[in-house]
Amino acid sequence: MRAVVQRVREASVTIEGAEHARIGIGLMVLLGIAASDTEVDLEWLCGKLARMRVFPDQDGVMNLDITQVHGEVLLVSQFTLHASTAKGNRPSYIRAARPEVAMPLYLRAKQLLGELVGRPVGTGEFGADMQVSLVNDGPVTIVIDSQQRE
Repeated sequence: MRAVVQRVREASVTIEGAEHARIGIGLMVLLGIAASDTEVDLEWLCGKLARMRVFPDQDGVMNLDITQVHGEVLLVSQFTLHASTAKGNRPSYIRAARPEVAMPLYLRAKQLLGELVGRPVGTGEFGADMQVSLVNDGPVTIVIDSQQRE
């Protein structure tokens, strides 16, 4: 699993002109699920997201996790995070999981993240054409890959 995580002041997802989800201070997570991903990858990634200390403490040091700042999470599925650009100019998405594999993992990620952060997780709509808006705070943007646990 690959995630692009942004610390935000606010973020929203709009689908067909209507706002689908909105959060205030928290994490905007774009989630790419690979064909090889398993529940083990999901649990590791969700745990990392819930415990990642990217919010400032009283001294301005990134030392607090999302639960400590009572932040929210907006989770959006994005298969293009597994694009391969090795050949030609048109990206290949062969590594991305098919919807029948990706959707249950995406829904499980929503559930597990909600349990770990102690509040409901906002989402996009799997497979929909979405417009994502956000105000990146910092800016803080981190890429996490369950296959490259750095």
